Formats: sequence, C-alpha cells, structure tokens
Amino acid sequence: MRFSFWLGNGHQWGEIRRSAEHCEQAGWDGLWLADHFMPNSDDRTGPMHEVWSLLGALGEVTSTVRLGPMVCGNTYRNPAVLAKQAVAADHVCGGRMVLGIGSGWQENEHVAYGMEFGTFTDRFEKLEEALQIVISLRDNDLTSFDGKHYQMFDAPLAPKPVGPLPILIGGGGEKKTLRMVAQYADEWNVWADPEIMRHKISVLDRHCEQLERDPASIQRSSVALLFLCDTEAESAKLREKGIARPSLIGTVEELRAQVAEMQEMGVDEIIVPDFNLGDPNQKDEIGDRFLTEVAASFR
Repeated sequence: MRFSFWLGNGHQWGEIRRSAEHCEQAGWDGLWLADHFMPNSDDRTGPMHEVWSLLGALGEVTSTVRLGPMVCGNTYRNPAVLAKQAVAADHVCGGRMVLGIGSGWQENEHVAYGMEFGTFTDRFEKLEEALQIVISLRDNDLTSFDGKHYQMFDAPLAPKPVGPLPILIGGGGEKKTLRMVAQYADEWNVWADPEIMRHKISVLDRHCEQLERDPASIQRSSVALLFLCDTEAESAKLREKGIARPSLIGTVEELRAQVAEMQEMGVDEIIVPDFNLGDPNQKDEIGDRFLTEVAASFR
C-alpha cells in the first residue's frame, strides 16, 4: 500500500520545496498538487501557484516519489497541450509522473479568467473526448480525432513519456465519472473515508463488469483529511463535531483499523492533504508520526 502527501499550492515556493524534500526523506511514496488558479472563496487574491510549473520543479528536486496533479481540470487546457505538459514533466522527473484529470468544477476561476465553464453535460462530454485523445497521443505515433468539442489531425506526441504516464481520473460521480474510470483509467482517486470508499468501489466494480474490464486493473486511491489524536475521547469529540470533508480521525490504534479496512477493500494508496495540519513543524511532526506509527504496518 502506498501513502502519499498533498502539498498546498498556496504556500511560497520555498516552503513547497522544503516540504517536498522532507516528505521524500521521511518515506512518503508520492506528492500531489491541485490544479487551480485562485482560491474557491470570496478572497480571490489569495496565492495559488500553477500546477505544472510546480511539478516540473519538484521533478528536479526529488528523485523517488511519484508526482502528479490532483487533478487537472479538463476545461483549462486543450487535451493535446495537457499531454505535452505532462510528458515534459515526466522527462524532468525521470518517468515518475501520473496524469490526473477530471471534468473541472470551480466556476469562479472560469469566470475570472474568461474560460468557458459550460453545462454539467458539456464538461463531461469534453472530459470523455479528452481522455480518448490523451490516451491515443500517449500510445500512438499520430492521433486524428473528430469529436463534438475537439478535433485532431495527425497530431504527434513526441517525445513519448519516459515512464508509463498512467492516467488517473478523479471523482466519485456514480453515473458518469465512475463509468469513465472503468473505461479509460489506469488509476482512480476519490475523496473518501472507509465507508464512502466501500460504496464507491462497489459502483466502480459494477461499471467494470458491464464493460467487461478486470476491476483489479485499476489502481484505487482515496484522499482524506488526517486527524491524529492522542486519546479516544479526543477523536470521539471530533467525529461528533463533524468534519466537512471525508477524514481519517483517531488515535494510532484507531487509524490503523481504518487503514486496514481500506487495504482489505483493495485501496492501493491513501493521500493525506496538508490543508489542516498546521505550520511546517506541526505538518512534519504529524506526517512523520503517521508514517512510522500507522502506515509502516501496511507496507
């Protein structure tokens, strides 16, 4: 089982680099970054670095961790341009790149930067066409495609990736997203605690059955906030309070039980964001404890 860390794009570059280097030395298996241009809040002036620039830089300052966007909004880039960016970053990092992609959802940045947001249906039609294009570009010398939203005419992708450049689809939509995961993805990610993950996996497996695809051919990962508590009373209080996002909450023993449940249902990777972990010292301490006291039992 892999354990990876999600770095915030809003940090200064020096802190992103420092945190990435610490994570690699501590033993995290991967580093992930969001793909956004501004915060999803009323304060639209908050900092937000562009993801591919950061991934290219991290490819140079790390040597072992997998790297990827969690996940690229398809509406932000022509799929051929996205494929070129991913391949360039893959060359910089020596084949460690994963191409994460989703339909795009943050409307405020589309409005602010004059990018077409479109309807729910538009975004998912575009995503499906983009997946076909990116996979064809990766796997073939030339790609032609005549779709509703995109057209390609003998388009090359040269050089090819150094590594396998797996395609990861992010999201948990049960009718559209998980059907596309079953049809196109090498990997899949969703925000989920064990209960949510068990249900989403059952839906994905049904789509795989309908498409006659082996479910085991798709690697599965979950993202969840981490709350490492010192006592069961503290973790019970947090659960009673309720956390807006899916979370792993508990003492070391309670977290081990939750990770064991994830492993039992076939989860290949757990991704921990730094969003709620505090200042750099706190973030390092909590992450290190999680790796040594919880994750070590599942590797």
